[in-house]
Amino acid sequence: VDPSEVKVGDVIIINPGEKVPLDGVIIKGSTTLDTKALTGESLPRDVSLNEEVISGCGNLTSQIEVRVSKEFYDSTVSKILDLVENASSQKSKAENFITKFAKYYTPTVVIVALILAIVPSLITSDWSTWIYRALSFLVVSCPCALVISIPLSFFAGIGAASRYGILVKGSNYLEKFNKANIFVFDKTGTLTKGNFAVSKITPEENKEEILRLAAIAEQNSNHPIAHSIVSSYGKEVENGYTLTNIAGQGIVATRGEDSIYCGNEKLMQSKGIKFVKEDGVGTIVYVARNNEYIGSILIADEIKEESKQVIKELNSMNCKTFMLTGDNEAIAKNVANQIGLTGYKASLLPQNKVSEVDNMLKTKGTNEVLCFVGDGINDAPVLMRSDIGIAMGGVGSDAAIEASDIVLMKDDLRGISLAKRIAKKTMRIVFENIWFSLIVKLTILVLSAFGITNMWIAVFGDVGVAVFAILNAMRVNSKYVKEPKE
Repeated sequence: VDPSEVKVGDVIIINPGEKVPLDGVIIKGSTTLDTKALTGESLPRDVSLNEEVISGCGNLTSQIEVRVSKEFYDSTVSKILDLVENASSQKSKAENFITKFAKYYTPTVVIVALILAIVPSLITSDWSTWIYRALSFLVVSCPCALVISIPLSFFAGIGAASRYGILVKGSNYLEKFNKANIFVFDKTGTLTKGNFAVSKITPEENKEEILRLAAIAEQNSNHPIAHSIVSSYGKEVENGYTLTNIAGQGIVATRGEDSIYCGNEKLMQSKGIKFVKEDGVGTIVYVARNNEYIGSILIADEIKEESKQVIKELNSMNCKTFMLTGDNEAIAKNVANQIGLTGYKASLLPQNKVSEVDNMLKTKGTNEVLCFVGDGINDAPVLMRSDIGIAMGGVGSDAAIEASDIVLMKDDLRGISLAKRIAKKTMRIVFENIWFSLIVKLTILVLSAFGITNMWIAVFGDVGVAVFAILNAMRVNSKYVKEPKE
């Protein structure tokens, strides 16, 4: 049925692989939920009987029955969409220079040409000379160079960006991006890969054996942490073990007298196994065999290879870099320190992110431009509210892509610094065309009015200047170095 038809109190079944469609409470079963698209929390969340689930999460492992607690229009996802709609009404609009310029320029030159043709003719009675001068004046005053070359410069900039997988939704965003100096990032899926990988094994000398035993226990699990362990082992895993999942603790693998224990510290304590407690940012999996402690594995979200380089280049451009995330304080601090961010805020819900960005927008300078970079459903309201929203297009949610102004289709953060360089070159050429066209035209306009130049010079001032401006605009769509400068 359509989610909007479900009433409060109805029971719905959610199978593995499905999205949670409505907020509710679990009345049967237990499972693991992927919440990173909604809250930014990279670690999957284990939920069981009588625990709340919120719409937008992905069900990873088991079937559950949920009693609906909120109707569709009151659900978490609907509230986020409302935030997007409300934020869009507050979006600032970039004014188009050419439209504003032409509003005053065109009637002014037509009136001046009429005055030049009529007033001196009435005084001198030399109508042919002054009408010729007025026509020359009118020809050279035609704003072709501006009207054609300025939009063409922006189109060339947008085209250059698209060749590198950067989609800019309008020339006004390219113009504003040139001034961007505050960059606010989501963490999961943006600065980090949003998946899990083995980052540390203790003790290091038993690395192979610890991974082998853990892979045996985790081989049939659908949990992302289990996948990361098996993937890290990278070899054929032994079969023939009976695998028993102990909710909230881990897995026990048995074959005859041989027993392998793989899980958290609760599993070690419940089995009476003496273990060495490890500290680390991420999830720690302890491994024991036949009641003897073997070692531990630290699982953490991977930071993207290019994150540190991009943040370094943005910092070198005198830009401020911040991170807003739904992850906990320890993880957020660790990521911020590793990649060199200016600042961060952790444990934020979608509405908290909007509040934080609102505060930044209120306190920023008049000429400062704030960009938000994100990929999840939870980032959509902030992408709409910021001066420029940048979405990760490859793995990002449809809501984030729809709400953004610039989309990085290749999920490569290097596109941000590359887009900044393209925007800078575009605006430089735009201003070159504006000043070149105005100076040449004003010079020829004055000379035409005094009869010093003829119609051929006036034609050059119109068509010739336009050709030069167009050729200059085409320089925007040239090759760019994608790698950030070290």
